[in-house]
Amino acid sequence: MKICVTAQGPTLEAPIDPRFGRCANFIFIDPDTMKFEAIPNPGSMASGGAGIQASQFIVDRGANVVLTGHVGPNAYNALNAGGVTVYVGISGSVSDAVNQFKAGSLQSVSSPTAPAHMGMGGGRGRGRGQGRGRGS
Repeated sequence: MKICVTAQGPTLEAPIDPRFGRCANFIFIDPDTMKFEAIPNPGSMASGGAGIQASQFIVDRGANVVLTGHVGPNAYNALNAGGVTVYVGISGSVSDAVNQFKAGSLQSVSSPTAPAHMGMGGGRGRGRGQGRGRGS
């Protein structure tokens, strides 16, 4: 079995990244040996489709389980189609999450837990255009 955990850093002590598609790192772990490989999320800065890209990356790397904070509809559907079981609402460190999984204290989800595009910045920006150029 191979578990993928979304993480803010590249170690087992890194905090869980609550975002799935735009997380900083994916940590792939063998829960029996705790041997792991940390890989920066190649789609974290994608202009769109980050959840689908992340899902395909995880499926291609052979993960059976994902532990994360939230997962949106596109990512959930892609993971589900790839046979990956998703667990959400995870917090603490990566090693804490794996230990909770091994103890059977986590429950998988059967639907998305976040709206589409949740991880994208929704700020209004800091443009200095002064509102001109709107026509007459």
